[in-house]
Amino acid sequence: MMISFRSLFGEMCLLKQVGCAPRMMPLCFFSSGNQEAEIMSGKPKLYYFDGRGKMESIRWLLAAAGVEFEEEFLETREQYEKLLQDGFLLFQQVPLVEMDGMKMVQTRAILSYIAAKHNLYGKDLKERALIDMYAEGTTDLMVLIMMYPFLTPEDKEKQLATIIKKATQRYFPVYEKVLKGHGEDFLVGNQFSWADVQLLEAILMVEEKSSSVLADFPHLQAFKERISNIPTIKNFLEPGSQRKPVPDERYVETVRRVLQMYHNMSASP
Repeated sequence: MMISFRSLFGEMCLLKQVGCAPRMMPLCFFSSGNQEAEIMSGKPKLYYFDGRGKMESIRWLLAAAGVEFEEEFLETREQYEKLLQDGFLLFQQVPLVEMDGMKMVQTRAILSYIAAKHNLYGKDLKERALIDMYAEGTTDLMVLIMMYPFLTPEDKEKQLATIIKKATQRYFPVYEKVLKGHGEDFLVGNQFSWADVQLLEAILMVEEKSSSVLADFPHLQAFKERISNIPTIKNFLEPGSQRKPVPDERYVETVRRVLQMYHNMSASP
């Protein structure tokens, strides 16, 4: 039976023979009484590759909230197919996070849940809308960087130029203007939020490609310094944390093997 599932970045579908239909199960599994309390108090468990990808923003947000978590790394095709057959991947893709008695999929939904649970999602609907807008902007930028390791050498050169251009001409000017405009320490409501966490993540990712990228953005420079020194963030930035390094060839090969992703991606325009 042919099953359609999306690749690591959700950009395209890969059609592969998996031999048997996944057994559909509910997204959430709730218990009652003491068992429910035990589930709710347990550590979140993250199912993904031993690398950044779409799970990295989830790691960042959990770390920012001071939440300890466990990880199960996907290294074989069989692990991935087992998750499919057990019905845990609702849309046949990772990330997957087991948290509070739920099997949660879809990166945005997971991040929103974590932000709301840990008071990182603003004080009202208007602040949440701003946080969503700013987080979506940084997501667009980070996806360009997530694609980079999967490109050919020629396309990597083009993609690097695109990343720097869009960071400095489209995305960073917006956040610079916001910070300069209200003169506060954080992006929204003068309160630490998901938007701040994800902006710092994006800044550091772009700096890995071009160390001087913030040269013309003094407010973002100060923002980076402030947010990096929040205790939970500072701990996550220390060596030995669960933050993942820049993707290498081993990571790329593992993703391709597990997802049977044998095509090359193309550079963004």
